[in-house]
Amino acid sequence: MRIAVLNKDRCKPKECNYLCYRICPRVKTGKETIIIDEKTKKPVIIEDLCSGCGICVKKCPFNSIVIINLPEEIGEPIHQYGVNGFRLYNLPTPRHGVVGIIGQNGVGKTTVMKILSGELKPNLCQGDWDKIVEHFRGREIQNYLEKLANNEIRAVHKPQYIDSIPKYVKGTVRDVLRDRDEVGNFDEIINEIGLENSLNKNINELSGGELQKLAISACLLRDADVYLLDEPSSYLDVRERLNLARVIRNIRDKFIFVVEHDLIVLDYLSDYIHVIFGTPGAYGIVSSIKSVRVGINEYLSGFLRSENIRFRDEIKFEVREAKGKEERKITLKYPKFEKSYDGFRLHAEEGCIRIGITGILGPNATGKTTFIKILAGVEKPDNKIDIKARISYKRQYIKPRNIIVRNLNLRDEFIRKFNIEHLLDRNLMDLSGGELQRVAIAECLSRDADIYLLDEPSAYLDVEERLRLAKLLRKFSTDNEKSLLVVDHDILLIDYLSDELMVFSGKSGICGNASRQLDMREGMNLFLREMDVTFRRDPETGRPRANKPNSVKDREQKKSGKYYYI
Repeated sequence: MRIAVLNKDRCKPKECNYLCYRICPRVKTGKETIIIDEKTKKPVIIEDLCSGCGICVKKCPFNSIVIINLPEEIGEPIHQYGVNGFRLYNLPTPRHGVVGIIGQNGVGKTTVMKILSGELKPNLCQGDWDKIVEHFRGREIQNYLEKLANNEIRAVHKPQYIDSIPKYVKGTVRDVLRDRDEVGNFDEIINEIGLENSLNKNINELSGGELQKLAISACLLRDADVYLLDEPSSYLDVRERLNLARVIRNIRDKFIFVVEHDLIVLDYLSDYIHVIFGTPGAYGIVSSIKSVRVGINEYLSGFLRSENIRFRDEIKFEVREAKGKEERKITLKYPKFEKSYDGFRLHAEEGCIRIGITGILGPNATGKTTFIKILAGVEKPDNKIDIKARISYKRQYIKPRNIIVRNLNLRDEFIRKFNIEHLLDRNLMDLSGGELQRVAIAECLSRDADIYLLDEPSAYLDVEERLRLAKLLRKFSTDNEKSLLVVDHDILLIDYLSDELMVFSGKSGICGNASRQLDMREGMNLFLREMDVTFRRDPETGRPRANKPNSVKDREQKKSGKYYYI
């Protein structure tokens, strides 16, 4: 099977004068392999006539064409977004319990969720719901789709993007959730999710984490047979993520589908896994259903055994002992300091930043961003400290300015490494969250500095982008002998890239305490003990895995005090 995809946003026929049409060998021989749409004035590639030579792909100055030859064994197309648009192959298998879905951004995860919720009818099944159900006859999903079509089951979908909630929902958190409580367990859900301190706030006053918990609560308060949660851990800290995973696992006798980029959270809450692989923006293929460990390990290996398909190179976790402090030069020493706001106080122990990567972990609202801002000179502590180092700072919340990406001071090596060549002529205002994040990180690393401060660099990035980022940061630090401080809530990312840790503790929104720099074993043990969760390493991949609460391994490690297994 051959598919041809045209990215209409990138395609600029007025500037290239339909170069793809002019150079296509088959067009030159009189075959209408490429035609011009009269309405859109964009080229249309006729897949049945395309030879797959790839000349148009290589010559297109805007990288707007993708031609892919697919093996016939991958399954069947289910949905397509227009001619030469993205298409999805296969659907997940519904099972009682939690079915986790993992894959890159742009390979159809949200499309899958919309089909499973009934919001979107798969348009390649030739007709209405009766035809769709008939199309899947003999498969496990047939019964699910039949009940969905006949309104015999009800599905509730927590969408991926929550930023727009305040535009459409008004009132206090208490009133909004009371109106949506169909199961009568308002108090229980509020306490489990951790929204009890936000009930009297208006929706437009909520932080990103509070908005996420509001959306999850509104979903779980509905009387439904199917719960679909699209990226529920975004904006939540580690404690909130693991707590959310426990809440979801405690739901019984329901169909639950969860799309998640935090591998530890996905592993912790899922009973089964589907891998979605493909080319972002071009096509996505849903794998067969797999056990949690097998599914995640095969995703990291890049090879699906039952499908006998390799879709990318393997991602390896190096179980390594970090270099000792004596081996790394000191970049900055700072004394203990404090910072007070109205109702909040941060206390930081004296510390010593060395060449390498320092990971920073801790709950939301315990002063991590305040600490970073003080080092960057954006905030002043209560007692004067002297920062004698050049600092480059990537903020937590990136506010796009209406300028062209090309006008930023970006080094060519980072333009290539972060895959942002095609963004150079676009305004920052027009970029997606993931694109904006990659540009911001590239700009930060492009500056000449001694210390690089990155506040939540994994936000909006998918699993592969996060692990690629970790490799790039480690290589950048090693090759240039630079110091990096990375604040993030993805424990796997922090574990993967850090030489040492800083741990923040305290009462969220009231007080925070920043530790000195600790070695990985000491720091992770301190942090995980406060989270009341233990970690082991997967013997096949070396990745960290959270033990199920009160499991044999969990009890053994807690008894020995080894919360973090190296």
